[in-house]
Amino acid sequence: MNTKLLRGIFLSFVLLSILFVFVANSGGEVEGKNVIYVLKIEGTITEGTSLDVVEGLREAEEIDAEAVLVELDTPGGLVDSTLKITKAILNSEVPVITYVTPKGAIAASAGSFILVSGNIAAMAPGTTTGAAMPVEIGMEGRKPADEKTIKFYAGHVESIAASRGRNATQAKRFVTENDVLNENTALETGIIDIIAEDETELLNKVDGMTVKIGNENRTLATKNASLYIKEKSVRSSVLETLSNPQIAVILLMVGIYGLIFGFMSPGTYVPEMIGAICLILSLYGMGLFEVNMFGVLLIIIAVILFIAEALTPTFGILTTGGAVCLIIGALILPKEPFLFTPQSDWFEGFLLTIIGVAVASAVFFFFAVGAVLKVRKRRAKVGAEELIGKITKAETEINEEGGTIKIEGEIWNARTVEGEGIKEGEKVEIIDREGLTLIVKRKEN
Repeated sequence: MNTKLLRGIFLSFVLLSILFVFVANSGGEVEGKNVIYVLKIEGTITEGTSLDVVEGLREAEEIDAEAVLVELDTPGGLVDSTLKITKAILNSEVPVITYVTPKGAIAASAGSFILVSGNIAAMAPGTTTGAAMPVEIGMEGRKPADEKTIKFYAGHVESIAASRGRNATQAKRFVTENDVLNENTALETGIIDIIAEDETELLNKVDGMTVKIGNENRTLATKNASLYIKEKSVRSSVLETLSNPQIAVILLMVGIYGLIFGFMSPGTYVPEMIGAICLILSLYGMGLFEVNMFGVLLIIIAVILFIAEALTPTFGILTTGGAVCLIIGALILPKEPFLFTPQSDWFEGFLLTIIGVAVASAVFFFFAVGAVLKVRKRRAKVGAEELIGKITKAETEINEEGGTIKIEGEIWNARTVEGEGIKEGEKVEIIDREGLTLIVKRKEN
């Protein structure tokens, strides 16, 4: 087998093995009684976030923690990931305290679902929650999801709030009316139970409260409890990155381009290997959120148009078409409804990423690939072939029998085509060669 191929296969195996180790790693362990297990949910909620929470709740049960404190500061995220988190919290055998913190934090959109799912819900001063109407992403930007979807999630958050003895009507309005509440209004309307400045005040206020876990009433002893803050495992970090639609789109494009350039420049196996790995990772990441196949098709069409522009330059017409297809395809790629607050800048970042990828792809294919293909189409010029077309002077008289010329410091045998004679000192043009003899003709002034 080809040595380069073996190296490529071996390197691919090593990289995938490292990735497997990362994904398989579940983090460290903690032991001890009277422990408050702290989980932090920050930024956009993705599949990695849900994995982190589910693993944390399981570990808290294993160490028999007094309670789990879920600290929230999130603008929202993927619906499916949010539902996994709320399900895990509702079924936890350890009491769960949800807490919007620090001051200035938000539990918007998907965060409000998580907030009302806790056994005890709390907010720090200067925090807000709500704005949970699901949105869809498309060419028009963000827009509310269809009525059927909104109805379903309104009913779901209403059910969650009711199961925890909270104001189900107000929780429902988070979805139907996009209500936003500060900590005082949330307390007055029965969405939260406590307002606390920090973790210490929260745990002091929670101490002695009774919560229902399954069919059992449990009294909390949280005063002076030690805090264990769970760090994100490598596995959840990798999944969080891959399940981000922005990263998935970039990996998809790099994967496609890698395969294309690998096929165009065979022999190294590096582009194909990188392309294959990126493509696999992108498809895996897309599997963590629902994908619009029409969006994938538009992205593939965009790449085909870019390649067509490079092969048959149309002065940017095909490149423009490819860029448009890429932007549209990427914008409609996420099919799953999102729970995002209207103030979230996630969509703006997603849009800028798509436009950046489209512009970079268009520029690259319009200039770089076109130039490479033009060079590859040129006739190879090696040795004497490089001299064809150059002008010099005859060193001696030259006819069809022979003669000599001097070019680039070297003396070459030369002859003319049949019937032509060139005098010494006249200008000649090299038009061809036969072995080590150059064919020349008189160069007219």
